Amino acid sequence: MNLTDARIVLTGAAGGIGCATAARLAQAGAKLVITDLKQEPLDRLAVEIGPRNVLAAVAADVATDSGRMAVVTAAREREADVLINLAGVNPFGLFTEQTAREVTQTVSINVVAPLLLCHALLPVLLERPRAHIVNVGSTFGSIGFPGFAAYSASKFAVRGFSEALRRELADTNVRVHYVAPRATKTTLATDRVRALNAELGVGMDTPQTAAAAIVRALTKERRELLLGAPERLFAKLNALVPSLVDRSLRRQLGVVRRYASLGAGEPIAASPVTINR
Repeated sequence: MNLTDARIVLTGAAGGIGCATAARLAQAGAKLVITDLKQEPLDRLAVEIGPRNVLAAVAADVATDSGRMAVVTAAREREADVLINLAGVNPFGLFTEQTAREVTQTVSINVVAPLLLCHALLPVLLERPRAHIVNVGSTFGSIGFPGFAAYSASKFAVRGFSEALRRELADTNVRVHYVAPRATKTTLATDRVRALNAELGVGMDTPQTAAAAIVRALTKERRELLLGAPERLFAKLNALVPSLVDRSLRRQLGVVRRYASLGAGEPIAASPVTINR
């Protein structure tokens, strides 16, 4: 896909990966409808990437009907031909210690919101000669990881939805892509998450690395793109021989519990709507 003059809706645009993605898309000549929960960070982002590259900056909660409608209205008026579902939350903690509100919020923002935004925008995208949907998932959409039960479940859902929708739209002009970043250095990676990753030897990418993968998935029209060589191998093993992964993660469980428990000292708070990993 040639990004020059592409008209792209980007959710979660004010987050770490979102800002980096918006900048790369703008540099490639794309025009953007950026959306996030608050107007002020969107306005700052528009100044940073150049107002001429921003078709609209829409403050909206995509987890609500009214928020999605505001985004769809802006997309229709600007004749958008690409949707990038990036907004998300990632609550870290033992599932038994998380609240029902946190679990509900995770599913609502990570699963229901992108599905319904795709549903609402598809009539717009189907009008275009060529259109694309990029759903941003996670390594944990292929590997269920302790301490991230609700998050893993939500990203498994996004990966399955992307696969099913891709096949359903195979004879249309709309192409569906799935990008799975690994651990990334954004505000969602709290001190506890970073300490856990350091002790387990888990590599963490910069937001720019994740943004480059999202742009690459579009320009190369990659069906799926998983980041990180060990993570890709682990995902394949998990699909083919899950018992091997079970045993590996069992050995790490004590470390995960030490950081994931509420007793670790850092309270688990509800995450903002519009930041990604």
